[in-house]
Amino acid sequence: MTSRQSPASLKTASATASANTNIALIKYWGKADESLMIPTTSSLSLTLDDTWTTTTVSFDGGTGDTDAVSINGSAPSGTALTRVSGFLDLVRERSGITQRANVTSISTVPLAAGLASSAAGFAALAAAASRAAGMDLDGRALSRLARRGSGSAARSVFGGLVLWNAGDDDATSYAEPVQDAIGHTASDLDLAMVVVVLSGGRKTISSTRAMRRTMTASPLYPAWVEASRQDLRDALEAVRCGDLARLGKVAEANALGMHASMMAARPAIMYWLPRTIEVLHVIGEMRQDGLPAWATIDAGPNVKVLTRGGSAERVAAALRERVPGAEVSVRRPGAGVRFEEASR
Repeated sequence: MTSRQSPASLKTASATASANTNIALIKYWGKADESLMIPTTSSLSLTLDDTWTTTTVSFDGGTGDTDAVSINGSAPSGTALTRVSGFLDLVRERSGITQRANVTSISTVPLAAGLASSAAGFAALAAAASRAAGMDLDGRALSRLARRGSGSAARSVFGGLVLWNAGDDDATSYAEPVQDAIGHTASDLDLAMVVVVLSGGRKTISSTRAMRRTMTASPLYPAWVEASRQDLRDALEAVRCGDLARLGKVAEANALGMHASMMAARPAIMYWLPRTIEVLHVIGEMRQDGLPAWATIDAGPNVKVLTRGGSAERVAAALRERVPGAEVSVRRPGAGVRFEEASR
């Protein structure tokens, strides 16, 4: 990654940034290079509103020889703390500073439930930490940095439809707005997402571990990777043409293929609950009734439904009626990273 750095005298003492979650329509599942967080396939996502993380970073010495980290009022430990401090080490290395940091993060995203909490979290951390360290990063460089914390965080740097180019090294693996990649704003699609939360509990197996097992122990994984490359081409063409039905069909197929490859791993990886399958059947019935609705599922049991913005409330109402007890909400396309405040 190349970036411009401000002189040491201009480094900001503190910075606060917010980032929204994103939901992949063409999935990222598996790393070609774990150390650099380079994916096996490119992916396409939609950044959403109303679910975000806000993080403040100050490189002021922390509490001595460790970073002081607070997430939703609690101090993380173990792997969670190691990931944050390891990421801050990367920022320190690139910026040339040595001070420990104080990090305060507030998230509206349920953790480890397949709703992209790490994407919003590391995009906000990357933005706040780089700004606090005096780094001057453009969007592409910031996406590369965010990727090192959590792969999908690269996409949350930008709003709306986002393409994450897999690349084959640190310089070529970055996210960008779809309109920059294909020269089309996608405004004709009028997208919205209906989120159906069936469980807010923690995942039975982390995404990182599940990706590794799928790659090494699923006979279906190589076929999914090959199919996913064609899925992305089809999805981008659907965006160019403003064809929501085509985009929805390929997004649903891509997600089901990803989960099929996980289920075929030995031992199998099963994120779905019985109600997940129930919701998938309901969505199929809704389409037969004329509602534009296509399912996608990430590493968890919860279902997201791609639909048209003008139909979103009707889709949500139908889901509330047919899936009683589920938490159903409508999400519109959201913005990319925002700097809330910064002080020198």
